[in-house]
Amino acid sequence: MMREWDVNCKTVDEVDLNVITGYKGIYNRFFKRIIDIILSLFFLILLSPIILLIAVAIVIDSGFPVFYRAQRGGYNNKPFRIFKFRTMVKNADKIGGGTTALNDSRITKVGNFLRKTKLDEFANLFSIIKGDMSFIGPRPELLKYTDAYEGAEKYILKVRPGITDYSSIEFINLDEIVGSENADEYYEKYVLKKKNLLRIKYAATVSLATDLKLFWFTVWNVIKKVFKFIFVRKEKDGVLNA
Repeated sequence: MMREWDVNCKTVDEVDLNVITGYKGIYNRFFKRIIDIILSLFFLILLSPIILLIAVAIVIDSGFPVFYRAQRGGYNNKPFRIFKFRTMVKNADKIGGGTTALNDSRITKVGNFLRKTKLDEFANLFSIIKGDMSFIGPRPELLKYTDAYEGAEKYILKVRPGITDYSSIEFINLDEIVGSENADEYYEKYVLKKKNLLRIKYAATVSLATDLKLFWFTVWNVIKKVFKFIFVRKEKDGVLNA
């Protein structure tokens, strides 16, 4: 009998490879891609005015390019270039590390708003249409990390990377977690393995029910994040104007 995901599993090394079976299902191999195509085309048309406004705002604020197109580890370990609205200064990768620190000086004014409201993710629709990403799935990771995957971690690449999954919800405020100093070092030492365990959980449990649950959890957490951002700004403005 097929074993279920062990909720008490605390580390990647404890994962029983026999429970990582969800990715083999027909939903992940076939139906999920059909749903992604239909929804991404629908949302691209629906959100096109907002996408255009975001692009214009980025150009006015910090010029071209509008998109950030870095390489990430992809489905079946095939690298791809992501589509994200650029939220940092040009050549940010050469100025600092791959992990965004708290109050990172590389983030532009428009970029800060896009990040806090998650509007920068709208550009991922292009990656989904291309087939490089899915709506639900492990966040695409830097190649230096995916190339080092071992054991159960390799199953992360058996599902398409996505906009959100268990790890994205758990670490929705990643910049606050890694802090303002040595963000890469903190991420690699204290966060990466925990995120990978949750990513493996997704590969083990991927299904329509799982994706619907993660979608609504994500929407709820983003709403809370946006409200927090708005009210914190109002409080700061109130103090400044008092």
